[in-house]
Amino acid sequence: MTTQTATIDVTHDDAPDPGTSRPSGRRRRWWRVAVGAAVILAMATAGCLTYLRATSAVAANGVARCADVPVSGVSAPGAVAGVCDVVDGLEASWAAHDASAYGSAFTPDATYTTFAGTHYAGRQDIIDSHAALFDDVLNGTRLDNSYLALRFLTSDVAVLTVRGDTYEGDTPGTSTKVQTYTLVRADGGDQGWSVAAFQNTQRKPIMERIQFLWMPGTVPAAER
Repeated sequence: MTTQTATIDVTHDDAPDPGTSRPSGRRRRWWRVAVGAAVILAMATAGCLTYLRATSAVAANGVARCADVPVSGVSAPGAVAGVCDVVDGLEASWAAHDASAYGSAFTPDATYTTFAGTHYAGRQDIIDSHAALFDDVLNGTRLDNSYLALRFLTSDVAVLTVRGDTYEGDTPGTSTKVQTYTLVRADGGDQGWSVAAFQNTQRKPIMERIQFLWMPGTVPAAER
């Protein structure tokens, strides 16, 4: 007599495959929470940056014409017009992409520091670098300036501060840089003014706004 043992298959079609790992319900809930928190944080950060940028507008925007710039210090007759002629010439030679004409407004030993921190020394260095720039990334651009202040340190040395930028097309945008020109009058005589040093600083509106909120005492008098 043969005895047979019956085998009952208790495998269910919906049972998980032993070789497949599925996240538990708790893990899925934590994953959803983490994703939701990340989305909320990203939205809050974007909103905060938008607020900081929107409230960082400057009050001291300068004047549109160099001839109207506020002047301080002792200036010789015709000195303001002479300084403004130099800056007007820079704008014209930039619009013409004429690096030689642009560089001719600088003294032979002039220094030129860009917003990126690049430092050029001497007129020829300025000419060569702008020739390359005009043929590439600055092709088609023009200069826009609004004038903050002109201060004469002596009758033959002046410091001009502007808000400036480059732009394309017919309408300038918002200036993102503050620029300082140090100008000298050649031999103190009638040979006109030239730029002895130029400094270009990129404005960081969000960083500036955070600083002013954190340390109100650092707000410039003109911005209060």
